[in-house]
Amino acid sequence: MSLIISPQARDALEGWLASEKALKGTAENSIKAYQADVLGFLTFMTGHKAAPQGLSALEAVSISDMRAWMAHERGRGVAARSLARSLSAVKTFFRWLAEKHGIEPTSVLSARAPKFQKKLPRPLAEDAATAMIETVGVQAREDWIGARDVAVVTLLYGCGLRISEALGLKGADAPLPEALRIIGKGGKERVVPVLPATRHAVDRYLRLCPWPQENDGPLFRGARGGPLSARAVAKVMENARLQLGLPATATPHAMRHSFATHLLSAGGDLRAIQELLGHASLSTTQAYTAVDTARLMEVYSAAHPRARG
Repeated sequence: MSLIISPQARDALEGWLASEKALKGTAENSIKAYQADVLGFLTFMTGHKAAPQGLSALEAVSISDMRAWMAHERGRGVAARSLARSLSAVKTFFRWLAEKHGIEPTSVLSARAPKFQKKLPRPLAEDAATAMIETVGVQAREDWIGARDVAVVTLLYGCGLRISEALGLKGADAPLPEALRIIGKGGKERVVPVLPATRHAVDRYLRLCPWPQENDGPLFRGARGGPLSARAVAKVMENARLQLGLPATATPHAMRHSFATHLLSAGGDLRAIQELLGHASLSTTQAYTAVDTARLMEVYSAAHPRARG
């Protein structure tokens, strides 16, 4: 913690972060981001007011102070999307201060986030997703490594897993059941169906893998027997996308996007897809409806006689 913020503010920040972690199960990476965002705000306010900001001083933060902080952040090159995230963290912190310490948060909560264009998920087309799985399987020098890469990418696409979730599987999880219990972001638990093709891909990898399967060891192993890294999977997919002529957005996470988009295109229910992905908010899942609409408009523009002129 910085020494230029007041002990009161430092203690309040630590208390809020502990609350987020203990009561809400917020992920460690999110806790670190929250800490950096709010600490940056408190440090700015200390300099802006030329005095350490205790709780009474924080209650006196005005809308003009908020504008000054946001202008300062934009002035040092912080993107609108990142500033919106920082503002969200500061507002959450002040809501906690209001609840725990009776601080009036209206000025902070009324600050408007900068507008920015939300990025749509970038899924692969169905044939490209299939080609990706096939290609990662033939570019490895050893059969077991090729089988491993196919198994991992098939899990991402077939179950909609995050790469961290796939690589977090243990030997005890094999053979994969018909439904897999996954602990995702923030400790949120979900159950995802496992397609036969996915189970077969993992079974083939396990038959060829030269390393012993240990219940408490990683299911997916690197070439030297240690845990397989996310970076190694990304590199494998990078090589495959170059062979296939796919864009740089063809990453491990794109396979998860493809899972959701293709389910939606096939008539999948948005609430069900939310559960399968482990999204806390339906609004996050709704981004896929925008993707589906955008693809539909592309087809319409290319195929409709009036659109072609």
